[in-house]
Amino acid sequence: MSKSAVLLITCPDQKGLVAAIAHFLFEHGGNILHADQHQDAELGLFLMRVEWDLAGFALDFSEIAARFDPIARRLGMKWRLASSSHRPRVAVFVSRQTHCLVDLIHRYRAGELGCEIPLIVSNHPDGRWIAESCGIPYHQVEVCSGQKEKAEARQIELLDENRIDLLVLARYMQILSPTMVARFPNRIINIHHSFLPAFSGAKPYHQAYERGVKLIGATSHYVTEILDAGPIIEQDVVRVSHRDGVQELVRKGQDLEKIVLSRAVQWHIENRILVYGQKTVVFA
Repeated sequence: MSKSAVLLITCPDQKGLVAAIAHFLFEHGGNILHADQHQDAELGLFLMRVEWDLAGFALDFSEIAARFDPIARRLGMKWRLASSSHRPRVAVFVSRQTHCLVDLIHRYRAGELGCEIPLIVSNHPDGRWIAESCGIPYHQVEVCSGQKEKAEARQIELLDENRIDLLVLARYMQILSPTMVARFPNRIINIHHSFLPAFSGAKPYHQAYERGVKLIGATSHYVTEILDAGPIIEQDVVRVSHRDGVQELVRKGQDLEKIVLSRAVQWHIENRILVYGQKTVVFA
């Protein structure tokens, strides 16, 4: 497959934006593969993702940023350039429930996720057999009462050693400190087992059962300092009934969690997500 480049752009909405971007690519021989855009009329913002083939493109990838920057400055753009050949390094954090971990590893080994997973980190031993069967280093870092700061310091050490680009919380049942969150802005993806903002916090399936809901959901989102309040990437729901007890809600919900988390991780890896304010635009 040909290598491609992706531009993700956010800027004040104005005339001539698409023309300026398209002209830049055209004058350097670029063939656009995908282009999508969104206007937020309330905020007066323009958001765009454009991907083009690097085969026959007149600029080397290392030259693109410097040549595009004058256009971006003139139009007040915030922008990011990415290459399809870059495989981000992903760390997966997990606690006792391993269904999301197993699903991610399966998709990774099947070639569905264009990334590298150099390590798995857990505060419990339950997922070690999964990591060992796949040849992925498994680091158990216990989070003891009153020693969370020490545990997190070790986790940060591991992330730095492995040059991690993205951190995925695959049912990791610990709250990250502001220090950890600040190190990975919009680069920590969590799966929450409810349709946020409903039933945030602990035991959402129990809360859903007590309320007698007819739909349960799962939500993938970027992690911020405010618990379960980061920009939402993906959500899905499944119907339940009065016949379903808590365990049945959990079983149905876990299937959703795997799908919703894997979609979010894939879209992030493929540079399909733009974050602005408390929202995301996903060019899926």
